[in-house]
Amino acid sequence: MSPGVVRVTLDGASRWRRRSGEYPTLGEALAAAEAGDTVTIGAGVFRETVLVDKPVTLRSADGPGSVRVEPPTGSALVLLASASVQGLHLEGQDSSAPAVLIDGGAPELTDCRVQTRSSVGIEVRGPDAEPRIRRVTVENSGGLGLRVSDEARALVEDCEVFAAAQSGIVVRGAASLLLERTKVRQVTGAGLVLTGPGSQLSAVDCEFHDINGNGVQADDRAEGLLSGCAVHRVTDNGLVLDTEASLTLTGSRLHEIPENAADLRGRASLTLRQTTLRSFGRNGLSVWDPGTHVEAVGCDIRDSTGDYPAVWVISGATATLTDCDVRDVPDALYVLDRGSAATAVNCSLTQVRATAVSVSAGASVRLDRLRVQDAGTGMWFRDHGTAGELTACEVADTGTGVIVTKGADPRLEDCLVRGSLEAAVYVSAGGRGTFTGCTASHGKGYGFHVIDGCPTHLVRCRAEQNARSGFEFSEPGPVTEDCVSDDARPAPQPAVSVREHAAAAAYVPAPRAEAAPIAPLPEVRPADEALADLDALVGLATVKQEVRTLIDLISVGRRRQQAGLKAPSLRRHLVFTGSPGTGKTTVARLYGEILGSLGVLQRGHLVEVSRMDLVGEHIGATAQRTAECFDRARGGVLFIDEAYALAPEDSGRDFGREAIDTLVKLMEDHRDEVVVIVAGYTAEMERFLSANPGVASRFSRTITFPDYSADELLEITRSQAVEHEYALADATESRLREHFAALPKGPTFGNGRTARLVFEGMVERHAVRVAQLPNPTTEELQILLPEDLR
Repeated sequence: MSPGVVRVTLDGASRWRRRSGEYPTLGEALAAAEAGDTVTIGAGVFRETVLVDKPVTLRSADGPGSVRVEPPTGSALVLLASASVQGLHLEGQDSSAPAVLIDGGAPELTDCRVQTRSSVGIEVRGPDAEPRIRRVTVENSGGLGLRVSDEARALVEDCEVFAAAQSGIVVRGAASLLLERTKVRQVTGAGLVLTGPGSQLSAVDCEFHDINGNGVQADDRAEGLLSGCAVHRVTDNGLVLDTEASLTLTGSRLHEIPENAADLRGRASLTLRQTTLRSFGRNGLSVWDPGTHVEAVGCDIRDSTGDYPAVWVISGATATLTDCDVRDVPDALYVLDRGSAATAVNCSLTQVRATAVSVSAGASVRLDRLRVQDAGTGMWFRDHGTAGELTACEVADTGTGVIVTKGADPRLEDCLVRGSLEAAVYVSAGGRGTFTGCTASHGKGYGFHVIDGCPTHLVRCRAEQNARSGFEFSEPGPVTEDCVSDDARPAPQPAVSVREHAAAAAYVPAPRAEAAPIAPLPEVRPADEALADLDALVGLATVKQEVRTLIDLISVGRRRQQAGLKAPSLRRHLVFTGSPGTGKTTVARLYGEILGSLGVLQRGHLVEVSRMDLVGEHIGATAQRTAECFDRARGGVLFIDEAYALAPEDSGRDFGREAIDTLVKLMEDHRDEVVVIVAGYTAEMERFLSANPGVASRFSRTITFPDYSADELLEITRSQAVEHEYALADATESRLREHFAALPKGPTFGNGRTARLVFEGMVERHAVRVAQLPNPTTEELQILLPEDLR
């Protein structure tokens, strides 16, 4: 026997063998060993807990796998010192204890296999624990694979965690883990969980696949770095970041993911460098909430299998993309909600089935040298408050190149739009926009098509080789300066130079190409179907009765006319009063549909406008805008939301009164062609009705939309749950009713919108809760509990 070697053999029971350094149990051998000794273990099964509290080496004498440690209770191995354990097979049978517990020192665990049904396969905990775990496999059908917690620091190399009943690897409690060349597969729950302030992870060349949950999940101010890692074949999201978590991915791959490749919210931060996101079912990047930010550099985002935008930035979040390629997706970049912003520099968006860039609801973008090719729509700036700064961008081979509508006001400089099937640039419905040094070329439609008198500004713009014409404006035209078109058509036309002088538009468009045929009106559905939709709305009993009374008057009046009798005089224009979210727009739309199906209106469609759509910036512009909006509503309903804004208390030289005067005259001149509905708060609408002597007489009926009661808000939430295949527990309904009853019903109360927001919040918290369950049932995946409401 060599000095410093202690042997363990199952037949070493004699006193002589003990004196010669050979012992029958691991406990006896470890008690006899001194610091620095090596304990060699003969083949066999040892049914005892191995407690190592001194710096010794334990190794199997006959190679890895020949020694099995299977205690009936407790942990198979407990390491409390800087020992070395090599080649053991460790099996835990106690569901209340980890199979391997490391609680101190800097031990090394090498070439071991942990096969267990324990709460945790390997638990590393405490500020004094700094283990190195190499070439170890962990299989735990009873719980977590590996957990590092309570300020411990661990190095894990060339390991494998699989078949865990819960998450694969968890880092929490200000712990730190360096993970290298490790695989996590076939686990229930997240592949990797990083949580808690001070918790840190660095994963290099690791792989997470076949995960029945999220691939990587980080929250609560944890920080992580993934370099050269792969996340694929998961059932939920590839990455989930929440509550100020911070994660950086470099040279990694996320693919074969049915939900979001990366989902961020709660002021989380994600940095992606040279990372690939592909084959995802929802969003490639889904970024939520103020303070949440994603930065992607040199990334490849492609091959969406669903119907969602590749990059989705909402609710005040921000995103920055640099040198990225987005390809083969339904929509590429969607930015919406006030405060949401996205920056894209030197990026490429190609093979986009719908819209490459969509900006709406007050969001903004900054696009520099962005390339869009082969898309349904290149860029769409949709509504009021929406903005963009675009420099040296190129949009090619799209249906429509750039669309600006409803008060959106982007600024484009030195941009090129070519090969569009329709207009290269299309501005309508109150859109604005400034185009400087931009070119529209080789399109099959118009180059710059501006209608509805939109206050667009074109400076040094050029139209080349467009099939219909270079510039097509409705009167009054946009402000133009030094714009040039060759007006390419089958018959060559001379070049046109355009310059704007003062407020009066000087541009006269070239003769129009033959107008495209007008599309047939959509089929109007039967009145009974629209009435059924009206009846299906939650609450609003008095509103429904008022609308039915109007419909009855109209129906009986038509029958009286058919019988040769006089029909009762009926004014169909309405005033809707009440708080936001009470269904005013929905009822207006259904009212129009019913009138259309009864033949009272030609189409019954709804045109929704506000002050920004009606009021211009100089004398004469307001009347023109109002007339254009009224014309769009011909045969349907013109719905003016927050109509009181046209009659401010301190009107001064405000042009809102001009809009009201124009509207009153149009309602009289075209009384049978358009139904006008004005809506707003009750007190403010009284001011609107007194703004012009003819207004009140034309709106003879006011319908008040009451705030929803707590029971009605609960019913809305219940219907949302049914629609999305969730269920409310009885206790949850009670809590919801109490919650809604306690909400203040002030001017900012959102009514139905509030109920929908509450439901969405419950769904998010339900997802966070259920993600921690080892194997959730179908009922657990559906049921919303009281704790999901907060």
